Amino acid sequence: MPLFNSYFGAFSVWLNTRRQRWLARHGQKLTLHYWKSLDRRGWLRVLGKGLAAGGMVFFLFYLAVYFGLFGWLPTKRQLKEVQNSMPSEVYTADSVLIGRYFIQDRTNVAYDQISEPAIQALVATEDARFYDHSGVDYRSVARVFFKSLLLQNESSGGGSTLSQQLAKNLFPRKDLGFLSMPVNKMREVILAKRFEAIYSKEEILELYLNTVPMGGNVYGIESAARRFFSTSADSLRTEEAAMLIGLLKGTTYYHPKLNPQRAVQRRNVVLAQMAKYGYLTPAQKDSLQKLPLKLDYNPYSHHSGLATYFREHLREELKKWAAKQKKREGDAYNLYTDGLKIYTTLDSKMQRYAEQALKQRMYALQVDFDKHWGKKSPWASQPDVLKAAKERSLRYRRHKAAGLSDKEIDEIFNTPRKMQVFRWSGEVTRTLSPMDSLRHYLRYLNAGFIALEPNSGYVRAWVGGINHNFFQYDHVRSRRQVGSTFKPLVYATALEKGIAPCSYFPNDRRVFPEYDNWSPRNADDQYGGAYSMLGALTYSVNTVAVNVALQAGIPDVVKVAHDLGVTGELPATPSLALGTADASLLEMVAAYAALANGGYQITPRYLLRITDRQGNVLLDQTNANGHGRHVLSNQTTSLLRPMLENVINEGTGRRLRHQYRLTMDIAGKTGTTQSHADGWFIGFTHDLVAGAWVGGEDRRIRFRDLEQGGGANTALPIWGNFFQRLQKDREYRRYASGRFAPLPPYLEGYLNCPPYQPPLPVETFRPESGIERFFKRGGRKLKDLFKRKDKKEKKDKGKGRGRRGED
Repeated sequence: MPLFNSYFGAFSVWLNTRRQRWLARHGQKLTLHYWKSLDRRGWLRVLGKGLAAGGMVFFLFYLAVYFGLFGWLPTKRQLKEVQNSMPSEVYTADSVLIGRYFIQDRTNVAYDQISEPAIQALVATEDARFYDHSGVDYRSVARVFFKSLLLQNESSGGGSTLSQQLAKNLFPRKDLGFLSMPVNKMREVILAKRFEAIYSKEEILELYLNTVPMGGNVYGIESAARRFFSTSADSLRTEEAAMLIGLLKGTTYYHPKLNPQRAVQRRNVVLAQMAKYGYLTPAQKDSLQKLPLKLDYNPYSHHSGLATYFREHLREELKKWAAKQKKREGDAYNLYTDGLKIYTTLDSKMQRYAEQALKQRMYALQVDFDKHWGKKSPWASQPDVLKAAKERSLRYRRHKAAGLSDKEIDEIFNTPRKMQVFRWSGEVTRTLSPMDSLRHYLRYLNAGFIALEPNSGYVRAWVGGINHNFFQYDHVRSRRQVGSTFKPLVYATALEKGIAPCSYFPNDRRVFPEYDNWSPRNADDQYGGAYSMLGALTYSVNTVAVNVALQAGIPDVVKVAHDLGVTGELPATPSLALGTADASLLEMVAAYAALANGGYQITPRYLLRITDRQGNVLLDQTNANGHGRHVLSNQTTSLLRPMLENVINEGTGRRLRHQYRLTMDIAGKTGTTQSHADGWFIGFTHDLVAGAWVGGEDRRIRFRDLEQGGGANTALPIWGNFFQRLQKDREYRRYASGRFAPLPPYLEGYLNCPPYQPPLPVETFRPESGIERFFKRGGRKLKDLFKRKDKKEKKDKGKGRGRRGED
């Protein structure tokens, strides 16, 4: 401590000495008398010293910013490789863009893909001397200093060039307190000079128009053209380009959708600027300024466009894939910012046909469903349906996780508020409580549909529901009871085990005591006789399906189903033959693909290739083999196919022939689960396998009769409508006109038998009455008496009267 006191005292003495010396030399300058005594030469000397000091301070400040004292500044080399955030894009197999994954909606375009009026409008409005300066327009800086700062004239315009604005767009400003403005401005000046040194004027304009914010989450001229006018940047008309460039002054204030009058006024200002700098004639300007605002607004979202359910499924997979892929710098790829190009197997027209077919059927079916129940709620006798729906909802789970009591949650659920509500006629705004909203949506039936090629496994269409914005659960992947669509797998197992197709199985109702006295019933409640496998599958006879499964072996049925791609637990009980197991539509269609392609296991494929923004291939599955191992023999699939064809020609699928007029070869099977909760149809042609499912969110929301709730009425029409559309399109007609290969001659006899054998007639036994026995005994005695007399007469005639008889 004494040592510290001694050093501190010495420092104080030194500081006091220095202060006294400075006052001795410059103290007089602190007095008013000194400044009054200065002549003109003295004032010039002071001004020169001040300017020199200011210049030194400015230079030191410039160096501090230049060398990154206030934060990192990119070098010219880094600017040369600058890459702004870009969304990843999803394309169909026919090269149609169907979706983007992004944080910022941005699409980069080259300079020659931007319309000339857009370039002219930008230069005329934002930087008229763009082609004359090298990054900083000192004339504009002077104008801003004198007019804006000194004269407070806000109409004088800004001083930042397009190069400086580009720097601000790519490297956002930082908050540095009172130094924020000078530091950020200096950063932009330095970066603008660097941009001008490494890029041409056209490249700077291209970079600028690809990065500039255009309102909301839209960035760049291409995305803005698509959003506001449903066109591309190279097709923008002059008045459209002027409106988009006018947005730059205030993306919300001049937003054409929110403030159309202001947008027109600002557009006309831009047109006037274009005329001022010679890009338009006065006559052209006047003509364009009179035009009304014509928007073709396209509010893109992840819930709109083609294949919304598929894109969401793909997004989940791609996020995991991208996290494992490393760039040259060692960082993982980011699906939302790295501009990946994702090419899929979907066909854009087939996808559109599938969506149209599903929506057309579901709209009509919903009308029938509402008439079927009338004003009565489908869950009226089961109030726990509504309770379960409430507890499944995201709103309930969030409030529960936040620690709210049931009473508080009930109050929230019963408080009305404005909300967008789905209706088939179009979205409407209604004031409803969340509980009313649950009641509204519980009445809707939903659906799923998928189509894929049986040999390649390429998925061509994927529709997971009726509206992704309001029903986001994907019913291509949801697991529901499969009903009778499982029966072909049972019969395939029987054929594999060597059971002949013409083997007959009794149509008798049995009780299985070992399975809680379970007893399979037929849909028509008709029993007796015997069916061949062909007949039983054609008419979907439940009792026979169970008998076939038992003879083939339930464990073997389970194994075949797993081998064909049905995952999850399959109960090894007789009821499995009737489709009591849960499976997804994707799994079942993949299983039917094996029935169509000769027994080869298929893994559905929907991702072909991924490239980075430079076109470098990161993943290529184009030539991957779609076939897995051979699960079923060719003989089994060859015999099963005509059995499934008979379902279409004579059985539960015959509606495809007489109503939808489909004439190509079709094999398929309907399916309906217990109480008509799920309706299914899966079928295949020579080149395509497709399946549809229909049901309520809750399995207790359903039709009350088989005629309306069966798969032949709910799901099959989606399939039929889809193939009708393919049949009308010449490009896709091959999917709806193909023929199956004929059954080999040595197999034809295997199916040459009646589908049904009626029960044999049986004589009924009735005990005889006493009178009947009396007359029966008496009659025998009389008969015996006359028989003896007749014998005696013949004997006498033989002795003496024979010659008369010869005459």
